[in-house]
Amino acid sequence: MILGIDEVGRGPLAGPLVVGAAILPSSRPDWVEDLRDSKKLSVKKREKLSEVILAEATCGLGWVSAVEIDKIGISEALKLATSRAVKSVQGLHVKFSEIVIDGKVNFLKGTNLENFVTTMPKADNLIKEVSAASIIAKVARDAYMRDLDAKYPGYGFCSHVGYGTAKHMAAIRELGICPEHRKSFEPIKSMVGFERPSDNVVKNTTSIGAKGENAVCEYLCDKGHEVRARNFKTKFCEIDIVSIYEEKLYFTEVKTRKNTDFGGGLAAIDKKKLDKMKFAAEVFLKLRPEYQKYDPLLAVASVDGDYRVLDFVVIR
Repeated sequence: MILGIDEVGRGPLAGPLVVGAAILPSSRPDWVEDLRDSKKLSVKKREKLSEVILAEATCGLGWVSAVEIDKIGISEALKLATSRAVKSVQGLHVKFSEIVIDGKVNFLKGTNLENFVTTMPKADNLIKEVSAASIIAKVARDAYMRDLDAKYPGYGFCSHVGYGTAKHMAAIRELGICPEHRKSFEPIKSMVGFERPSDNVVKNTTSIGAKGENAVCEYLCDKGHEVRARNFKTKFCEIDIVSIYEEKLYFTEVKTRKNTDFGGGLAAIDKKKLDKMKFAAEVFLKLRPEYQKYDPLLAVASVDGDYRVLDFVVIR
């Protein structure tokens, strides 16, 4: 008895990752011959087969939300979704002797099922159990994305199911992101300045510039600021620190210099740099509408070679 495994939703910018798991009836009914890679089937055929598979086969689905993906990363999310799918099947107490996973990666490595796994590229079109898994996962995720289309109108989730199409990117630029968007995926990651805590630890202990930014963060916090974002990136510019103080939103550029022979931090802010900072601030406010109620200000902070804050100046 083979347990087939396939995933749907690894690459989209929004929505969950879904892993399907399926064991087919040993009697091999006629509909099994129609099974193939879900992408090679029409929507109508795929949905009809999904109904039959769920009714007559032993199936399970493993879901990992966009929030979970941002928290643990897509690699760990694939392992978690696979584990959840297998556990849902195991709960039905149907025995299997082999697990076939579509692709080259054993997402059950390190578990007690590791040695039962065979990985196989294109298995979703070669192994009927994997085909069944791909079909139920695809149909379930598409239905979820249709519900999102109604919940968050304007993004077009029903048509692109979360992938980074031109239409989807245009909607993000116009509407900002919604709770179902994956902030850890580019280009959204750069747009919102997303970083996992572990990423921050590495960056903050290895970069001279980051040490200067840390000093400014401490300085601002001592002054009563609430730091809301670090290293917010756009295509053209990066804002080092975004903070709130007395109903004002500060976008601060940090300049760390060993000496002031060529002027302080303010001397480094020419018109070109100022325009880039303004652009980045506008993008931030577009993507984070909850901050639009604050009065936005651009600022620069100077830090010396000993990581002492020399000045903090509002420039616009």
